[in-house]
This record gives sequence, structure tokens and C-alpha cells, in this order.
Amino acid sequence: MKASRITAVGLVAAAALWILSGHLIPHESAESKAALQAKDQKAEKKLRVAFAETKVVMHSRKLVVSGRTEASRKVVTLARTNGLLQEVRVQRGSKVKKGDVIAILSDDAREAQVTQAQALLDQRRIELEAKRRLALTNAIPRLELNSLEAQFKAAEAAVATAEAERDRGIIIAPWDGVITEVAEVGTSAFAMAGKEIVQIVGLDPMLVVVEVSERRIAQIAVGGEADVKLVSGQTRQGKIRYVSQSAVPATRTYRVEVELPNADGAIPDGITSEVTIPLSPVPATRVPRSALVFSSSGDIGVRTVDENAKVGFSQVTVVEDDQSFMWLGGVPDNARVIVRGQDFVREGNLVDAVAASTEQSAQR
Repeated sequence: MKASRITAVGLVAAAALWILSGHLIPHESAESKAALQAKDQKAEKKLRVAFAETKVVMHSRKLVVSGRTEASRKVVTLARTNGLLQEVRVQRGSKVKKGDVIAILSDDAREAQVTQAQALLDQRRIELEAKRRLALTNAIPRLELNSLEAQFKAAEAAVATAEAERDRGIIIAPWDGVITEVAEVGTSAFAMAGKEIVQIVGLDPMLVVVEVSERRIAQIAVGGEADVKLVSGQTRQGKIRYVSQSAVPATRTYRVEVELPNADGAIPDGITSEVTIPLSPVPATRVPRSALVFSSSGDIGVRTVDENAKVGFSQVTVVEDDQSFMWLGGVPDNARVIVRGQDFVREGNLVDAVAASTEQSAQR
């Protein structure tokens, strides 16, 4: 009986040891090994990204702003004397040359005043010549001759004044231009002095006026070239002739004037225009617009990948927006910028990096 108990206890102990051995001593089967290998491969699989190799170059930037054309000269001619507006020789749209007669006021005895002043001058001239002959023979004192010379000069001045008053009745064009406004004939009575006769606009040269922000104004200089595209489709090249040194208080922008040749008068006043001004070249890198991302701290930049397939981040500044591409400052030279997959990785990640051109070839 005692031996049977010992045998039973031994069998129970052996069974317990056999059961415990399955937990304490690992026994890998083929199925378990396959499961572990699949898990390891999944853990080691890296996200694939495509990169483009970039280079820093000197980029000539362009500033594009909208503006309008503006006549370089615009003046209203006024009557400088009284009289009826007797004749107007131009109409709206008429082109005039410098010195052309625009309008004529009624005479109002101005020609008679010239005749009277001329007669007095002739009289003073005769008297002066006679007195000079007498002065040579000492028949009259020298002082009397000086008085006659003064009277003669006063008569000359009177003639000049009368002729100037007569000429004020003839309105002439001060320079080449186009008539835009005309007064009606006969509507003004004798209080015509100071009244508007016509308005003349000078179209050559033509100006294009734009407003430039305070951040860009330091990069624009007088004498620089600019390309102008009009809303009508015309394109012209001009020169910057004026850069304001005082900002408009409401907008904090500065007035810039571009001068365009317009001898044919084809560019009208007040038409919408687009002005392209070349700026000084700066170091920049060309990357696709889609490459721009925000870092975890909120900075704008691009993600890069180094030779060890580790993701990095470069904070950038926008130099110029060129539609599908961006010119950026701050990208290191010869950097490998991630252009696909950049939104799914973070700085410090290890990735499977391939060149963008290689990836495209593989997809084809």
C-alpha cells in the first residue's frame, strides 16, 4: 500500500512537471516562427517618400502690381482778359500742337490800344532824334535829353503792354495734346477773365501709376525698367521716373510712376494696367508648391531627407510665387527636398527615400 502511494505521487509530480515545462521552456513551432517573422517585417517596413535634389541659384525676382495709366500733363486753359468767347477752333478729341490757336475772344478795342501806344512811341522817337541833334550843338541842356530818353522807353513799354493785352485775347495750346473739354461759344459775357476755355491732356509720354507696399519700395529705384501690360492687350516697356518718399496714410503704400512713350497716342488716359518690375537677384531654391509644409511648431518650410534616410526640416522664406513652383530662401544647397509623402512623416523619422524621377519611371 505504501509503494502504491509513492507511485501515485510520482505520477502526479511528473504530470505537473510536464505541464509546467510548456510554459517555462519555449517550444517554437513552424507556425509560431512564421507569425513572429511577419510581425518583425511589419515593424521594420518604412514609409516611402520621393525627394528632389535642389540647388541654390541667383534668382531675379519680379514685382507684379496693378495700376492705371495717367496723363503726364493735364491743364485747363483760362481766359486772361475780358471779352466774349468769339470763336473756338477745336472740339472734344481734337489733337493740337504747341502754339496752335484754340480760341479767340472779342477784341474790345485792344487793337486800338496797340495803335495808340505805337503812335505815342513814334512821336517820342521823333522828338528824341530831334533833341539829340540839338544836344550835339549844345542848343539844349543834357538833362532835357535824358528826360526825353526816359519818355521814349516808357512809350516802348506801353506798346509792349498793349500788344500783350491784345495777345491775351488769342488762346493758344501750351504743348502738344488732346482736347477733352470745351466751353460753349457766346455763353460768357464780359466777365470772361479767369473762366475755363478748354482742357488739354498731354498723352506723350503716358504714365502708369502703381502703389507699392512699404516692404518692396526700397528695392525700386528711379531709372529702372518696367514692363507694362494694358487691359486692352497692348504691351510696352517703360522706365521708372518717380518713386514717392512719402506713404499714403490710409494704405501705407508708395506712389511709383512708370513713363511710357506714346507718340501715336494709342494709350488712353485711365486704363487698367499690370506692371512688372525686375528686382535685384537673390539666392533662392526652386521647389514645387506642394513641398511647403508646417512644422510641429508652426513654422513654414520644407522637409528634407539626408543620406541616412532621416527626415529633417528647413524653415524658409518665400522669395517669389511662380504659380506651380515657389522660389524659397533658407533651403540648404544640394538639399534633398521631399516632394511626395512629406505630409505623412515627421522630423527624425527613418524613411525609404527614392528620387522623384526614379519613382516616376517605376510607375510607368
